[in-house]
Amino acid sequence: MRFLNEPTTDLTYSDLFLVPSRSDVISRLDVDLAADDGTGSAIPLVAANMTAVTGKRMAETMARRGGLGVLPQDVPLDVIRDVTAWIKGRHPVLETPVTLAPTDTVIDALHLMGKRPHGAVVVVDSAGAVTGVVRAADCEGQDRFASLASVIRHQPLVLDAGMLDGGLAGDGMKGAGLPGGEAGARSVQALRRAFEAMDAAGTDYAPVQRDGVLAGVLTRKGAMRSTIYRPSLDEDGKLKVAAAVGINGDVAGRADELLTAGVNVLVLDTAHGHQQKMFDALAAVKGLNPGVPVVAGNVVTGEATRELIEAGADIVKVGVGPGAMCTTRMMTAVGRPQFSAVLECSAAAREAGGRVWADGGVRYPRDVALALAAGASQVMIGSWFAGTHESPGDLQVDAGGRQYKESFGMASARAVQNRNQREGAFDKDRKALFEEGISTSRMYVDAARPGVEDLLDMITAGLRSSMTYAGAADLTEFRERAVAGIQSAAGYEEGRPVPQSW
Repeated sequence: MRFLNEPTTDLTYSDLFLVPSRSDVISRLDVDLAADDGTGSAIPLVAANMTAVTGKRMAETMARRGGLGVLPQDVPLDVIRDVTAWIKGRHPVLETPVTLAPTDTVIDALHLMGKRPHGAVVVVDSAGAVTGVVRAADCEGQDRFASLASVIRHQPLVLDAGMLDGGLAGDGMKGAGLPGGEAGARSVQALRRAFEAMDAAGTDYAPVQRDGVLAGVLTRKGAMRSTIYRPSLDEDGKLKVAAAVGINGDVAGRADELLTAGVNVLVLDTAHGHQQKMFDALAAVKGLNPGVPVVAGNVVTGEATRELIEAGADIVKVGVGPGAMCTTRMMTAVGRPQFSAVLECSAAAREAGGRVWADGGVRYPRDVALALAAGASQVMIGSWFAGTHESPGDLQVDAGGRQYKESFGMASARAVQNRNQREGAFDKDRKALFEEGISTSRMYVDAARPGVEDLLDMITAGLRSSMTYAGAADLTEFRERAVAGIQSAAGYEEGRPVPQSW
């Protein structure tokens, strides 16, 4: 990256803009969004290891669309094992349905519909065959304790996996996202057939059966997305998942358990990554010969980045205080404007043979583009993803009828209480005094983009356009060709859309 006007102070994302350059990139779909940090991610986006952000549904969906979800360090090991096995058992193309039996009730269905953005429940018999689909409209005016068998209004379109073979393997896809070669052509044709069948039936949702048993579901958007996104798969063709490890306690023991469970990326996580405990934790984990990328953080300086890479980190997480749930800067004055931190740390990391993730502070697709142009290999997103159907929280409704989920910082009193639940009341309350995060915040579900896939569409569309403006075919070229300028607050405001006349 080069600057039109050299900065004289540290900068954050809203302080900058990118200017267009001569470009030979014909189409947005011609650019390659794959990360170059050894994780195998096809898109450079990571769902943060926050309790209110990443659970099994988020990690599954992120991996299906080429990204990565990081399970939080507070999750018990037995739960991590179960969740990892569950994610590994998901299909790389078909979505996981919400299922109930015909004898279950309307209220059971209404409680589960919010777990997925498509808002449907598949009703299956004891043999696993589809007997119907129930949507919210089917439940209107019905007794809440009526059986689902009594409210199914029509026989749904059910696709046969045989007609989709070749489009369900998830293989034959290039890093750029679009399938290539003969296998890729078959994939596109199969998914196009599924899309057209749903379109002809006037539905946006269809269960998929194999040998008479429910195998998954497809939506019209999902079929289309699978021709653009390449899933993030391990060597066995299973969806990838990452998990976080704290730097206290038996670090090596927990890391070993996570590796045994099949975790594909380890994230050593603490608010202050440039400390001796982190170096001890890195030594313990690297002593296991993990065979997977190891991420360590958080830091904001080139010096800290170099030292962590020299100590064994493959990737360094950059960001102190930019997150929406974080109060560190207001409480301690510690931190650094995020763009400058990423710019300096990424340069230091590449000199040392490592990479960085930009962690926090992104609120618009433009911010993701700037972080990647500054040198990050991937961008970690937290609160932005918390207000989606895939985040772990329960869907709630405010007095005005707007849906939301609760989010909270991982250094907040709420998170600290959860993290130290095995300790006595006195020790828990004493540690809760040292909070540096918001304990409760409403993250509203965007009616136009209720699912994390909708946000991925928006972010990657903006990023692809940004790269074509720079004339970059991949993220390496983007870092080299991006030209940035520093702007005033008025310049930033000028670029914001105006939803109504002034």
